[in-house]
Amino acid sequence: MTLQIKVYSDFVCPFCFLGKAPFEEAIKGKDVEVEWMPFELRPSPAPKLDPWNDSSKLQGWESYITPTANKLGVDMRLPRVSPHPYTGVAFEGYHYAKEQGKGNEYMNRVFKAFFQEEQNIGEIKVLTKIAGELGLDEQAFRDALETGTYKEAQQQALQHAYEEARITGVPTFVIGNERVQGVASKEMFEKVLSQQIEDSAPVSEGLQCDLDGHC
Repeated sequence: MTLQIKVYSDFVCPFCFLGKAPFEEAIKGKDVEVEWMPFELRPSPAPKLDPWNDSSKLQGWESYITPTANKLGVDMRLPRVSPHPYTGVAFEGYHYAKEQGKGNEYMNRVFKAFFQEEQNIGEIKVLTKIAGELGLDEQAFRDALETGTYKEAQQQALQHAYEEARITGVPTFVIGNERVQGVASKEMFEKVLSQQIEDSAPVSEGLQCDLDGHC
C-alpha cells in the first residue's frame, strides 16, 4: 500500500529547503506519494522579513543555517532579495501546476530559484518563467495569477494548515500517522518511514471471501 506523505512548507523558510534534502534521500525507492502543502509564515499584510537589515537574522544564518547546509551538503545562500517576498502568489502558481500534474516539480523549482538563484519569487514574471521551464503554458499561468484564479484555493489551503492540521511551524512532514517537525536526519526519516510502511501493510493475505462473492 502506497504511504501517503504531506509536507507543509513555505518557500522563504530556509529550514524547509534544508529539510528537503535528507527527506528526499530517505524516500528514494520507497512506495510513497508526496503532497506538498502550502504554509505562509508571514501572509500579507504582515510585515515582511528583511534579514539583510536585521543583525539577529544575519547571525542566525551564520550560526545555524550555513553550518547545517554545509553538513547536509546543500547548496544554498541567503537571497539578496530583501525584504523577502510574500509567498501567496507563488503558492497560487503551485495550485495551477498541481492541476497540470507538475506540483512537485514546481515546488522544487521555486525553492531553488529563491535559495540558490536569489530570484524574487514574489514577482509574477519570475514565476511565469519558471512555469515555462517546466513545460507549463506560460500565458495561461500568467493569466491565472494576474486574475487571482487560485486565490481562494490558497486561502482554503492556509485554513486547512492553520486550523485543521494545526501546523504551527515548518517544515512539518506528516508521514502516515506520524509527524516529523523541523530538519531531521535521513536516518530519522527512514526509521519513521519503515515503521509507517510496516503499520500500513495488510495483516494477512490468506485465503478469504469478499463482498463480491469471490472465494
